[in-house]
Order: sequence, then structure tokens, then C-alpha cells
Amino acid sequence: MTAGTLTVMGLGPGASTMRTPEVEAALATATDLVGYGPYLDRVAPRAGLYRHASDNRVELDRARHALRLAAAGAHVAVVSGGDAGVFAMASAVFEAVEHGDPSWRALDIRVLPGISAMFAVAARIGAPLGHDFCAISLSDNLKPWGVIQQRLAAAAQAGFVIALYNPLSRARPWQLGAALDLLRQHLPGSVPVVFATAVTRPEERIVLQPLAQADAALADMRTLVMVGSAATRVLERPGGLPAWVYSPRGMAGS
Repeated sequence: MTAGTLTVMGLGPGASTMRTPEVEAALATATDLVGYGPYLDRVAPRAGLYRHASDNRVELDRARHALRLAAAGAHVAVVSGGDAGVFAMASAVFEAVEHGDPSWRALDIRVLPGISAMFAVAARIGAPLGHDFCAISLSDNLKPWGVIQQRLAAAAQAGFVIALYNPLSRARPWQLGAALDLLRQHLPGSVPVVFATAVTRPEERIVLQPLAQADAALADMRTLVMVGSAATRVLERPGGLPAWVYSPRGMAGS
């Protein structure tokens, strides 16, 4: 039996125009599409493409299924939103390989980059990632909440702009509010906070608030929250135009 291939890819933040040509080419040759149901819905059906949808929070099961398909000769596309290597399926695939069938290590596995939500959001509002930054997931499904608190405090104290992924869900509606309260202990209340929901999609909504008034209720499961550093600037614009947000490339005294 001839082994197939497994390609892990990010579909970008939403709009099909933000997929890379490399991802489009891989989708065009795939025989099997594996992923979370709403992400599969973003790929147009075509003859000869079999869809394997699964629910959220079953990433390792999904990865094992994809690996079995590839081992049986299929050309598998494992899809994520944004970039597959940022809180997404790429690491789940390699974790499954490490602890799974030894023959999986010989498979042709590729990871294709995509546009992560934090880069799409940054481009929409200016240049908030112009200096040092980090990304933290607020989901405590795979790590304790205490670890998240430690990382938030350390990032704020170190002067990083912070992109908050997975800010809340129906199962954990309180964490974003708790995270903002913690950040208020370490950052000035004037620090800009961006709530960016469904960026690049028709229902896109972006709200800018100072940390002191930042309202967790503005976020949902589709939101990325970006918290500036003490050095991040807000440039007001005339005529009701939305403000720009940017972080200077250097530091005072450098």
C-alpha cells in the first residue's frame, strides 16, 4: 500500500482572500478534509473531497484519525483557523505522532503557514506589534488557570503587548474579566485594549477601550483581545475616523 500525505494548514482569520496560494493549492489536491466542523464549512465542497468533521476539544482524536487516513493512502488536509501552528492542530498532529503508531513517523507530513488572528487584527488597527509581544491563550482546558495568571503578570511586567486567544466560551465566561482585572494591577489604566471580533468577515466588529474601562462583555468566542504595553500609543483621527494604535519600535533611552 502506498502511503498518502498529511498537510496541516491554517485557513487564515476568515476571509477566503487571506488564504495563502500554497494553502489553496494543497486544498485543491486533497482527498480528505479533517477538522472542526465550522472550519470545514469555510472550504467549498467539490467532487472527490471527503469531509471528516469533528467537535471542538477533540484535537488529538482528530489528529489520530487524519494520520490513519494518510497511512492508508489518502491525501489529507487538516485545517485550522488562522495559523495551524498557533494554538491549533499542528502541535496536536505531532503529539499524536510522538505517542502513536511508530510507522507514522515515516509519513509525508507538512505544515503550511497561515495568517494568525493577531496579525490580521494588528493590520486592521495600525501597528500594535511593532515592539516585543506575546500570545497567551486564556483557555484552561490544557493548563491550570494559575499558570495563565503567572504568564499574564510576567508579560505585563516585562512590557509585552499581549494577544489574548480563546478569551471566553460558554463553559468559562469569567476568565477574560479576571484576566483584565489582573492586568490592571500591573499596567496603567490608559493602556489601549482592542476587542476584535470576526476580523475580515462581514460581521467584523472592532472596539477600542482603555484598560481601566475595558469591558469583557464585548468579547465572544470569535474575539481576539489585544492589550497594549505602557508604551503603546493611540493616534486619534479627525472626522470620526477610527483611531490608529501602534507600538514604537524602540524604547526611551535606547
